[in-house]
Amino acid sequence: MTERNFNSDNVAPMAPEVLAALVAANRGTVPSYGADPYTERLTAVARAVFETDLAIFPLATGTAANAIALASCVPAYGAVYCADTAHINTDECGAPEFYAGGAKLFGLPTPDGRLRAAQLDAPLARAASGGIHHVRPSAVSVTQATEWGTVYAPGEVAALASVAHAHGMRLHMDGARLGNALAHLGCSPAEATWRAGVDVLSLGVTKNGAMAAEAVVCFDMALADEVEIRRKRAGHLWSKLRFVSAQLLACLDDGLWLRLAGQANRAAARLADGLRTLPGVTVVQPVEANEIFVVLPDALAAGLAAEGFGFHGWEAPQGVAGPVVRLVASYATADADVDALLAAARRYG
Repeated sequence: MTERNFNSDNVAPMAPEVLAALVAANRGTVPSYGADPYTERLTAVARAVFETDLAIFPLATGTAANAIALASCVPAYGAVYCADTAHINTDECGAPEFYAGGAKLFGLPTPDGRLRAAQLDAPLARAASGGIHHVRPSAVSVTQATEWGTVYAPGEVAALASVAHAHGMRLHMDGARLGNALAHLGCSPAEATWRAGVDVLSLGVTKNGAMAAEAVVCFDMALADEVEIRRKRAGHLWSKLRFVSAQLLACLDDGLWLRLAGQANRAAARLADGLRTLPGVTVVQPVEANEIFVVLPDALAAGLAAEGFGFHGWEAPQGVAGPVVRLVASYATADADVDALLAAARRYG
């Protein structure tokens, strides 16, 4: 039986390797609240993966990771600059502002989800001219891969970091799909993050084979104490933290997260290549990770839905006419799943 749910990578089951790690962690008694050997080992593994000293704080959701990370480097009177399509701006129910005690998010328009360093000039100039009347610029947040499925090159991140640091701001990265971005870039985790100027990272593997496993990673160690206390105060320090850490370990320890992300990216690319051949179909963004944004004729979209294929309607980017849908591949998307969707699309296209 083929899998027909292309709504999200969140719909995928746990990767067998991660499930096995979770079962293995369910043995015996260990200290609670992160004093367990799994969490301790996770710190060492993360330092090896990212090739630097760091502090890592496991938690269960990406929203919590983003909100706690940003609240740790943005005061209540601060401002966060991000793409207008950023998850923190559109899909987290005000959690970053809530956890930061009222900080303001400024969503800047982009054609493909990627902020450009030059976009910061005008809002930062306005903030300077407003003086005490304006919220204080405190952070820039980028999403890797973006909500449009595009990927920042390390140089693009570095350019944003240069502007942020020159104005006394920190650079946050929402890495819910960082594995997919790295699989596309072919660079090391270090090159894509702290070497490019990222101060704090929300690292996610839930979309990439785990059940519920995210983390705040502090490359700027001055943030570590703040993240630790905010995680506890927010109710996100698990007593049985070993079960979150075990999932992160399974993904990071031998590169599993990159292999799984590569599988998802390849499935997405294969699906996009097939859709491009159909009349009336337009892929509206580069397919650089595991998401595809495409204009589908109404009859084709209705036919796919009638056959049980799941996908999301999406707001069309500027300059694109027609209904846009998002399809997402996961590590578990098989060639047969892609073939089934393309075969159905040919029947209605």
